[in-house]
Amino acid sequence: MSSEFGKIVKVSVFGQSHGRAIGVVVDGLPAGEAIDLEELNAFLDRRRPGKSALSTARKETDLPAFLSGLEDGKTCGAPLCAVIENADQHSKDYSGLKEKPRPGHADYTASVKWGGHADMRGGGHFSGRLTAPLCVAGGIAKQILARRSVYAGAHLYSAAGIPDEPFPLYPTQTLFASIAEKAFPVLDGGAGERMQAAILDARNSLDSVGGVIECAAIGLPAGLGDPMFDGIESRLSAALFGIPAVKGVEFGAGFSAAALRGSENNDPFTMENGQVRGKTNHAGGILGGITTGMPIVFRAAVKPTPSIGQPQQTISLATRENAELTIHGRHDPCIAHRAVPVVEAVTAIVLLDLLLEGNHGTF
Repeated sequence: MSSEFGKIVKVSVFGQSHGRAIGVVVDGLPAGEAIDLEELNAFLDRRRPGKSALSTARKETDLPAFLSGLEDGKTCGAPLCAVIENADQHSKDYSGLKEKPRPGHADYTASVKWGGHADMRGGGHFSGRLTAPLCVAGGIAKQILARRSVYAGAHLYSAAGIPDEPFPLYPTQTLFASIAEKAFPVLDGGAGERMQAAILDARNSLDSVGGVIECAAIGLPAGLGDPMFDGIESRLSAALFGIPAVKGVEFGAGFSAAALRGSENNDPFTMENGQVRGKTNHAGGILGGITTGMPIVFRAAVKPTPSIGQPQQTISLATRENAELTIHGRHDPCIAHRAVPVVEAVTAIVLLDLLLEGNHGTF
């Protein structure tokens, strides 16, 4: 299925933005894992809409109801199913858009693929709303990984072209936790203020901006992953591109490595306390698709929100003529800052899947 990923831990996301509910089924979780629902809800709150002028005004509690998979607060081996009811849909805002596909959205491609039958209210199944159940699965994966001293954390690396500080060579769980506690997920508060001003300026101009999210994972052993098509980069990228609005992923030095010489890009090996380490980490903790023992570091590019209030050129599917549309309703002037925990969630799911696969389904 296109809305499912994973080999041992299989995650399937279902629902539509303006449907009755959205949800997730997670199969393959190890049994007997205690899940702290208060901690999980705090994680979900980081991406919840309607908290400030920096995001959509749509109000949703995003509290999941677990239909299966949890007994007495622990995973029980059965597939875990969680449902989040939609409570604040304004479907009438989309009534005039059925025949006029919105530029930057999947309206046109979904109409062609499914013969005009796709529910595209609020983006339908393509909506960023579907990242809420994705965070349910990822939040659970983060708790399971933390018991094995494996952590994933992220921050807003840039927004509207305004940069934050990059992660240090060795980010820590304490650093991840400090970012998670902030209302705006950056390392440099001054940079965060400038980003927020640019986001609000875009909102006031009936426009939007994009951003880049930097994520790191620590505590992974060397030797995890496989070469070529099943490597760490391949597995992470495939899942990350499932996050709506993600348009690019780079690991370590990424595209900037193309401008370096080998003598600059290579990470010299060194021994530290009996462990093999790199003096730098341009490889992003991965060589040949396999972990080196250094932190995994990557960045995901998030496009500007395609729903903007300015008039836009489109076509009429009914008349097959050029047309103009103006999108109304409630939309994020920037998606990237709310997507920070989503990137963490997807990363945690993939890493848990890889670790279980390497240990034949158990730790």
